Amino acid sequence: MGIGLLGQKLGMSQLYTEQGEVIPVTVIQAGPCCVLQVKTMERDGYEAVQLGYKDKPRRLASKSERGHVANIDSKRQKAAVAAGVEVAKKADCEPKRFIREFRVPVEGFEVGQNYDVEVFNDVVAVDVTARSKGRGYAGAMKRHNFSGQRATHGVKKCHRHLGSTGCSAYPSRTPKGKRMPGHYGNAKCTVRNQKVVVVDKENNLLVIRGAVPGPIGSYVAIRPTNKLPAPKHNKWRLA
Repeated sequence: MGIGLLGQKLGMSQLYTEQGEVIPVTVIQAGPCCVLQVKTMERDGYEAVQLGYKDKPRRLASKSERGHVANIDSKRQKAAVAAGVEVAKKADCEPKRFIREFRVPVEGFEVGQNYDVEVFNDVVAVDVTARSKGRGYAGAMKRHNFSGQRATHGVKKCHRHLGSTGCSAYPSRTPKGKRMPGHYGNAKCTVRNQKVVVVDKENNLLVIRGAVPGPIGSYVAIRPTNKLPAPKHNKWRLA
């Protein structure tokens, strides 16, 4: 499985095929992303490539964020060098707003490399991970799609209640995991096996079929799908 990309959701639209079929699509600003760190089995205990997306003004970045991407000669670093500790290579770029790791083999990756939407040229489908829209405190009907109580036959002022939540004499308690009202949304979720429709290199746009979690402007992580068996054909691909 190849490296993925980080990006930003721009919104939804629709495209048409030559046969006149309409395709609901999501437009994502994918990349360019810079390799900030390459984690190896010997140094970190696992292999991963860390990517950063979208520059963050230095006045808004903390010292640790600036030191993660560039050499700022801190006291800790000088002490480490004096003790003979090898300092990790820096990407020498601006601090990034959105940083994520991809667990892929690190052979061929170097700190400071840049990747753009071209990495999806030969990809049929992708998995997109993002945070869903936060909806605050919600009732059982909205949060879990309950049908609610009846509108007649003695039901009074509790039409949208969830009903009984307890048990009888045994076990005389509410079991864990009972679906109830509570915080809804603002959770990490992934949509899988979304077909790639258009890869626009000039504008760094990735157009995929279907919806993506999160509001417009939210950050997303896109990687080639790990759905098995791997898709080999995409009838929705336009460009």
